[in-house]
Amino acid sequence: MTTLLVSHPASLDHLTPPGHPERPDRMRAVAQVLGESRFDTLLREEAPEGSLDLVRLCHDERYVEELRHIAPDKGLIYLDGDTSMSPGTWEAVMRGVGGAVAATEAVMSGKADNAFVAMRPPGHHAEINRPMGFCFFDHAAIAARHAQRKYGIARAAVVDFDVHHGNGTQDIFWADATMMYCSTHQMPLFPGTGASGERGEHDTIVNAPLAPNDGSARFRAAFDNLILPQLTKFAPELIVVSAGFDAHRRDPLANINLDAEDFGWVTRKLMDLAGKSAGGRIVSVLEGGYDLQGLKESVAAHVTALMGA
Repeated sequence: MTTLLVSHPASLDHLTPPGHPERPDRMRAVAQVLGESRFDTLLREEAPEGSLDLVRLCHDERYVEELRHIAPDKGLIYLDGDTSMSPGTWEAVMRGVGGAVAATEAVMSGKADNAFVAMRPPGHHAEINRPMGFCFFDHAAIAARHAQRKYGIARAAVVDFDVHHGNGTQDIFWADATMMYCSTHQMPLFPGTGASGERGEHDTIVNAPLAPNDGSARFRAAFDNLILPQLTKFAPELIVVSAGFDAHRRDPLANINLDAEDFGWVTRKLMDLAGKSAGGRIVSVLEGGYDLQGLKESVAAHVTALMGA
């Protein structure tokens, strides 16, 4: 199994206020664990900058232009109570877009069997026309739409196991019959969306909300009993994973209380499904995960599974 790791030092240059959970140390933790000898066989590439044309696959042009022009030359500007921009944010965001697309191209072309994109800031809360929840552009959604446009695939799916619901991805795909969005997430919790009755215009939105302290058994049951059967029926030709690791029991922002091996388990399940309908093609994009030790353990389990180890 050939797994591509895409990253770039620019992800360290998106600065957030002191004490903010979405901080550059997250990338240092990921780089540290994936630098261990057990990951020596990973292919490694730097994320290129994405283009505005790619961003417009999922976001309104006016929003894209406004965000580009308000990026500061110094200091921080606040877009909402959680989301701020520093002078390094724009490049970090655009390399996040470019990295997700480059990983998708590597997988679609057969250069790699699957890929993990280790970039920040995350993206799954970014709606069609607004930033939200630490996010600016939805890298996972952009990658899926790019695969459709360039490679002509009929159906793609984004599967999101971040502890927070990906309201942005749901917003982008709500009326799109060619895209499936599946999510496990804690409710009640930010951003307040993701009820099981939210199914999209074509029944291609699959939400499996979990309660605090539900733990591994109910997380796995949500996949086995709801998400995986719906994905199997949909038969995606590419799976993009919104890989948030903040459902880990150590994470400070939620309390579903998963273990690192739960992320390995769900990764293997998705790989099995992708093997049946998508030629094994999976692109995983980092989302949340705010306890550094929990993040390291979870990323290691996820990438180990992608490598087939």
